[in-house]
Amino acid sequence: MPPVSDAQPSLPQGPYRFVALDVETANGDAASICQIGIACVTGDDRIDGWCTYVNPRAPFSPFNTQLHGIGPNHVRNAPDFATVIGWLAPLLARQPVIQHSSFDRRAIQGACALLGREAPPWQWGDSVRIARRAWPEFTGNGGHGLAHLKQRLDLCFDHHDAGEDARAAALVVLKAERHTGESCDRFFGWMRAEA
Repeated sequence: MPPVSDAQPSLPQGPYRFVALDVETANGDAASICQIGIACVTGDDRIDGWCTYVNPRAPFSPFNTQLHGIGPNHVRNAPDFATVIGWLAPLLARQPVIQHSSFDRRAIQGACALLGREAPPWQWGDSVRIARRAWPEFTGNGGHGLAHLKQRLDLCFDHHDAGEDARAAALVVLKAERHTGESCDRFFGWMRAEA
């Protein structure tokens, strides 16, 4: 069960090769983060997970609640985004941060903008781009979204839960490393070159 107070919880400590991050939102505004999950990958490919509800201080849309099952009662006593980003920023500044598509970065940037502050200068990577490089045959044949990758790569996770989706993004990178023989560092190298 995620923490339900502003007391700082025990976070994974590292060091890690990379950390995957996922968010869920309360409504159509990417800044309305109501859950954040991280999956921290160790040198021996173990995954340390952590997840929390976030009080978005925003209304929930029925569509979003139906999608992820999170509503106002789940976040009533949860920490707000300013608190959670304060907990996570030191950890995530130390290694690459993987998202599955560009949504999570936009959500973090939007939520920071609402606070009147710059988003943390994390080194972002994208497991969708990594999956496209590893499995180009999925383009036009189911694509590289988590739902399709779950089926094709035999991933086991509950979609639309931030902790589970973060772990799935981490697993996509690990499977891509094994499939291509390239390391996460190499993936980041070509992503920077293409930027």
